Amino acid sequence: MARITRSQLDEVIASHLAPHGPLTRYERATILNRTHDLLNGRREELARIITREAGLCLKETRYEVGRACDVFSFAAMEALRDDGQTFSCDISPTGKARKIFTHREPLSLVAAITPFNHPLNQVAHKLAPAIAAGAPIILKPSEKTPLTAARLAEVLYEAGLPGWMLSVVHGSLEEITTPLIQDERVELVTFTGSASVGKKIAATAGYKKLCLELGGHSPMIILEDADLDLAAKLACEGSFRNSGQRCTAVRRLLVHEKVIQEFTDRFVKLAATYVHGDPAEESTVVGTVIDEPAAIALEGAVLEAVGKGAAVLLGGSRQGAQMAPTILENVPRSAYLATNECFGPLAPIFPVKDLDDALEFSNATAYGLSSAIVTNSMDAVIKTVKTLKVGTVNVNEIPGYRLELSPFGGVKDSGLGIKEGVIER
Repeated sequence: MARITRSQLDEVIASHLAPHGPLTRYERATILNRTHDLLNGRREELARIITREAGLCLKETRYEVGRACDVFSFAAMEALRDDGQTFSCDISPTGKARKIFTHREPLSLVAAITPFNHPLNQVAHKLAPAIAAGAPIILKPSEKTPLTAARLAEVLYEAGLPGWMLSVVHGSLEEITTPLIQDERVELVTFTGSASVGKKIAATAGYKKLCLELGGHSPMIILEDADLDLAAKLACEGSFRNSGQRCTAVRRLLVHEKVIQEFTDRFVKLAATYVHGDPAEESTVVGTVIDEPAAIALEGAVLEAVGKGAAVLLGGSRQGAQMAPTILENVPRSAYLATNECFGPLAPIFPVKDLDDALEFSNATAYGLSSAIVTNSMDAVIKTVKTLKVGTVNVNEIPGYRLELSPFGGVKDSGLGIKEGVIER
């Protein structure tokens, strides 16, 4: 994609604000349904674009295309939903025999900034709800994965979306991103990415709406009554899927000390079957991370933990942008891995004395996006839901499980409590 200039960005913004006849609900739903059908018919093409661009294995990228199809299907349904409300005034002794009606209007212009780790689905989550609401949107995709976003835009245009509803721009932070965020004509900035960048956006955006979905440091709590085969499977899926590059990936395995050895044995044995290598090979389960500097940072976090007494049970090696699925034990709670988001296939194991210890350690981080608990105790589940300062608690499931329709978001450094998910946008 060619970079645009600051003056060209002004032209793009102005083109979206020029008078246009609004799309009806039916027209919006039709475009979204056509997009679903086009994506569904081109799953393999799009999956291979993502694999080539992001280094994710085909198993993951095919799954991502399916998720994006769901986003457009759900958004089409929401486009048809009448979200107005009616209030009867005679419910008050001072009221009249009248009714109050509400009617929602779309924003004039939305700016969306998306990350590299889900280059299709994250973009779909920004674009589809905006289209369903009738709000024009300017998309600035990650500079590391712009081609997937551009291909999705082409599909949307083919489905009938008029050009004034969507632009995809590419350029530098100083020339494009910051001016777009600060422009007073933009009424909403929606961003998915790191907490540090999200805070900079909040500080510079000015008086406008913000939807910030930031990083995570999700714990998976495994209690002494847990099904350990299930726990091992969830730990593998939660730690290593998408090359560990998910904001909801398992970053800490908090295992009751009474079952930690048995769990660890099963976890290591199962994780050893997760083939890593060439993301274009059908047998590969864990592809590369986004680039070599990212892999080097992951390697550094492993070495730092080892220097503090941790032991590598599996993996730990790096080759270029390839970081092997890595399991560590005896990781001290003072290690970098214990409190910071390391965006890759790393799985540090921490012993906990009981549920209270696990909950205290879970909350001892700046993040609050998602979490999981593996147990058969409803009392433990209820206590966990009430105690953890996170957006989501999954029970006997990975932290990242959700539907594209359902609300999703975090607190603390993981977000402002504003939810994503098609019905929330």
